Amino acid sequence: MNEFFQNSIFAGAVLTLTAWEIGQAIQKRYQSVLLNPLFLAVILAAGVLKVFHITYENYYESAKYISYFLTPATVCLAMPLYDQLKLLRRNFRAAAAGIAAGTLTSLFSVFLIAKGFHLTYQEYVTLLPKSVTTAIGIEMSEEMRGMVSVTAAVIIMTGIFGSLTAEIVFKICRIKEPAARGTALGTAAHAVGTAKAMENGGEEGAMSSFALVASGLVTVVFLPAFSLLI
Repeated sequence: MNEFFQNSIFAGAVLTLTAWEIGQAIQKRYQSVLLNPLFLAVILAAGVLKVFHITYENYYESAKYISYFLTPATVCLAMPLYDQLKLLRRNFRAAAAGIAAGTLTSLFSVFLIAKGFHLTYQEYVTLLPKSVTTAIGIEMSEEMRGMVSVTAAVIIMTGIFGSLTAEIVFKICRIKEPAARGTALGTAAHAVGTAKAMENGGEEGAMSSFALVASGLVTVVFLPAFSLLI
């Protein structure tokens, strides 16, 4: 099977999309927030690789074509924002402050973890882009010579964790305003959080889309400075 993946152009892509469809079907069947389709897809795909002894390198070579769509897919998230421009104008200052605070907190928390656990420079820069969308995070990790595959995994886990715990945090903090909820989801849980926000309504989805893009820009500006701290 490993040889099949090595010689195939699209085997990894087919496995990825199949795992995603199965994950969605399971989530729709049981209607549980814990059964996140992305999380299930990762588990299913990883299980197939393990059972059939398929190396990650061979899998990625036949699945990398999907990653080419990450950037245009991220750009498409601006569409809901265009439909809610009045909402953005009304909440711009508060949203901008929240995004800046959230992004800098994320970067600083990674710095504290690196100091506390005595991480190497490579491990540190691998974790730094954890709260931005995959398209941005992978590029930044690669540029700083981090472990790109680990960065991708951490970004996905961050998004899943954020989307799963968001409602709990919102209830505890009594956050009901769609603009605030969307800003928090987009800043902390990037594209996965934005997908969750869109399920909750247009206003929340639009603000999450804005936060997703804006937090990425803030990260691009400040991450190089944080990378020099270790």
